Amino acid sequence: MIRTSPPLARVEAGTAPFPGPSIPHGGRLAPNWASPAEAAELQLELARAPRIDLSGALQSDIEMLAVGAYSPLSGFMGSRDFHSVLEQMRLSDGAVWSIPIVLPVSEEIARSLQPGQRVGLWDETGPLAALDLEEIYPYEKSEYARQVFRTTSDDHPGVARLLTQGGFHLAGRVRVLRRPDTIRYPEYHLDPLETRRAFDARGWKTVVAFQTRNPIHRAHEFIQKCALEIVDGLLVHPLVGETKGDDISAELRMKCYETLLAGYYRPERTMLSVFPATMRYAGPREALFHAIVRKNYGCTHFIVGRDHAGVGSFYGTYDAQEIFREFTPRELGITPLPFENTFFCRVCDGMASRKSCPHPEEQRVNLSGTAVREMLRRGERPPKEFTRPEVAQVLVEGLAESMKDGGGI
Repeated sequence: MIRTSPPLARVEAGTAPFPGPSIPHGGRLAPNWASPAEAAELQLELARAPRIDLSGALQSDIEMLAVGAYSPLSGFMGSRDFHSVLEQMRLSDGAVWSIPIVLPVSEEIARSLQPGQRVGLWDETGPLAALDLEEIYPYEKSEYARQVFRTTSDDHPGVARLLTQGGFHLAGRVRVLRRPDTIRYPEYHLDPLETRRAFDARGWKTVVAFQTRNPIHRAHEFIQKCALEIVDGLLVHPLVGETKGDDISAELRMKCYETLLAGYYRPERTMLSVFPATMRYAGPREALFHAIVRKNYGCTHFIVGRDHAGVGSFYGTYDAQEIFREFTPRELGITPLPFENTFFCRVCDGMASRKSCPHPEEQRVNLSGTAVREMLRRGERPPKEFTRPEVAQVLVEGLAESMKDGGGI
């Protein structure tokens, strides 16, 4: 059954103790749920209030704000925080933060509103949240793109999305009435309080998170298991919000994760949960953002591999690892675990990296995600050196079913 309300008792921002191994970002877990009584009142009030229909990406942000995944944020950023994040990768109070959490609207909508109003934020079925409007401000899309994505090219999917947005931001606190009606995988849909309590129940004092928007292949498996040698538990935390159209679907990926974890991971040291955020493809800045948010989920460590959150050739192979050097361990509050690009070496007869393998490139099985997608489209099974046979079978069958239904990967 899909949950449309918080799974646990709602907790007012900053008032509840937090379980789990890590301290939330900013020192507090800050969920933004309306109380049941408040939600009932807001439901009636928002039927008459100004209304903004939210895209799928913004609905994801609403849920992340609701559950405290974006702690310490209590709503959409005002101009001071927005410009501080763009220019310094910090909130105006100095806390590290690398991705703007903003509500863009058209000039027409911006001109129709006034600070001090309460605005309804709607999904397809009704009011989702209330915004107490504090500020309306314009922003420069080119500067946003240059700072966050390191490019202004509309070939970049994040820039392309940005260019379709309105040129004004609405800022203010949000009070969330319910979850979006797009929630999938309820058995894996764990909020930060739930993952933290699960870690405590398992006795995990250190937890490493692994972010992914792809099926887990042998290289991923290798670095996850290397990380598990130094921590108590692994959180496999795939992103299931919006991604590019040519990425492998979340439905198919979830089948791959279940298959792999069932056959090759110790269940008492591994946990699978979904991450309902939208993919921004912001490379280094998004890697930092992914780590901070996983800190709110209770993780103490975060795996950073090659070209984390990258797309095309917009970022250097290890730029996402370098960005963590710009901040002290104390202000990050989560330990990045950088890994070299890994591969299967036919001579070593196992997984390795350039740090450990002396053999030439031609002995290495090192397929890109694009190459694997092309293999699948041709009906070819990825080799066992790249992915486990059971996972390859899930991918081949899943793609065949999708093509039969007129879809794609």
